[in-house]
Amino acid sequence: MKNLFISSIFILSMNLNAQKTSEKLTTLPFGSVKPTGWLQKQMQKDVDGFVGNLDQIVPELIYDPIYGEGRLQKHSKVKDLGNMKEGDAEGDEQYKWWNSETQSNWWDGYVRNVFLLNDPKGIEKAKKYVESILKTQDEDGYLGIYDKELRYKFNSENGELWSKATLYRGLLAYYEYTKDEKVFKAVERAVENVMTNYPIYASSPFSSGNSFNGGVSHGLTFTDILERLYFHTQNEKYRAYALFLYQDFSNTYQSEADVQLKNILNPNYKLQSHGVHTFEHLRPLIIAKYAANTAEIDHALAEYLHRIKNATTMSGGAIGDEWIAERNADATHTGYEYCSLQELLDSYSLLLQKTGKATVGNDIENIFYNAAQGSRNPNHSCIAYLKTDNSFEMLGTKNGEIEVDRKQTRYKYSPAHQDVAVCCNPNAGRISPYFVQNSWMKENESTLVATLLMPNVLETTINGVLVKIENITEYPYQNRFVFQITQPQATQFTLKIRKPDWVKKINTTEKYRLEDDFIIIERVFSAKDKVNLSFDAEVEIKSDPTGSHYFTYGALLFALPIEAKEIKGKTYFSDFTDFTYEPLSNHQYRYQKGVKTTYQNGDITTQLLNSSTQQLEQVTLVPMGKTILRQVGF
Repeated sequence: MKNLFISSIFILSMNLNAQKTSEKLTTLPFGSVKPTGWLQKQMQKDVDGFVGNLDQIVPELIYDPIYGEGRLQKHSKVKDLGNMKEGDAEGDEQYKWWNSETQSNWWDGYVRNVFLLNDPKGIEKAKKYVESILKTQDEDGYLGIYDKELRYKFNSENGELWSKATLYRGLLAYYEYTKDEKVFKAVERAVENVMTNYPIYASSPFSSGNSFNGGVSHGLTFTDILERLYFHTQNEKYRAYALFLYQDFSNTYQSEADVQLKNILNPNYKLQSHGVHTFEHLRPLIIAKYAANTAEIDHALAEYLHRIKNATTMSGGAIGDEWIAERNADATHTGYEYCSLQELLDSYSLLLQKTGKATVGNDIENIFYNAAQGSRNPNHSCIAYLKTDNSFEMLGTKNGEIEVDRKQTRYKYSPAHQDVAVCCNPNAGRISPYFVQNSWMKENESTLVATLLMPNVLETTINGVLVKIENITEYPYQNRFVFQITQPQATQFTLKIRKPDWVKKINTTEKYRLEDDFIIIERVFSAKDKVNLSFDAEVEIKSDPTGSHYFTYGALLFALPIEAKEIKGKTYFSDFTDFTYEPLSNHQYRYQKGVKTTYQNGDITTQLLNSSTQQLEQVTLVPMGKTILRQVGF
């Protein structure tokens, strides 16, 4: 089966006009959608907090000139990153490229946030950063972290493609917003340099020996750049090269091998890799499907998605603490990494664009509104590196679990998490802009699709006419929407709005039809128009495979807060501080069937059985994003 797949890849690479699998939706350039309302306020708070100040919190990491005069050479020494390394994979080579990930992911998020918030100082800072990066590009187009003696000549762990992927994502976002052609040309030349030095089907970019190669495996996400260049140019060479990278990855030794084709097609294989790798690698697999168009890859994608579902909790938190290790998701015993939340949300966004399936939108909203919001500290500017749905304590370890030969400190709140790795905080800066960007897509030139629901404002063209649509809403905290439309003149177009899976009733005076869980409104919209819409929801009690019960209302998952003592830890810069939390009680609760449950004023009131006293107690559940310590599964 594998040989058939490789053969089909080779044939496709020779025939760039091969029939393409239909893609349902088209993304919009970055900046077409901006946040409003509570989401805009939260993003501004982030920019005022650790997201906008990470370069002051860990300046030695962000301003390491690893892309310029500090490029890695044969005799470059391993850098002191300030991390303890307990529990990390063996091998010092990974620490050499780590700063490229830290700073490029941070800049990617920073650039996107300040543009979406119209922050003039931040935009000027972003401009200076991009100009400084472009100055590091060599005459042959190389833009990366290695000196000439090392680049493209590896037989062990390296960050060649990974450092480029993280850097180029931010540069392309900058280009899409500013339309600065020199930035786009720089990325084009840099990618051409990769394709020249790793020629398609005449090289093996992922061959790196038989030892740990996490950076090499991360490099498969270079397909993100190829996909975005394809979006801009429609040049099939980028899709063909992405397919080649997936094939080479599947046929070389990888320490993070969940997405290798042979493993996906093995019915006995269970996900076991580092969670972030597993979830970011969903994107290359999706791209391979839409480039290869074979039965094997179709089956592989379906199977991979099924395995990810089994590794995901009710909140959208996919196992990442840090290896999946063949486990299924559990509210108490499996944690998720903030990096995993961002990477899976990004992967599902690509899947939503390709398939147009409303169910994928449900998954994306679940991650952002529940697991991601529930991993933020509601009182301080910091996030949890690792978090569990049932969070009974946050004192460094997973609910007090002791891990042999490992000093676990990831279960705390920090503006940097430098003692472990400064990776989750940069990704926490990326997640909101990526979420916002994918909230609107086009089906065709006369159809706009509200794929994700949130307070935002869209500016785009429809049938050549500039259209502005503001979604005025408090969603997901309320389920009412006003789509306020502004355009130069009356225009006929189609507005599609995703109907979440929890909706019991649609309320609107608009004439509409429902198709594949999308509300479709087709009419002439006046120069100033509006669509009023609301959804009815009910408290739902759901259960997972472990038998735990969960309370939801609309898009939100609810939790029982646990009172805790806040303990200050390391202070980095100004008032940016680590925090841990010790519970003030150890009561746990169980679900009791048949008790009265009501929703009012944003909270759920019900009765739960106190496991200590064996008595029913009336409790108030709140959205998990408003909690620190909590019980979610009962």
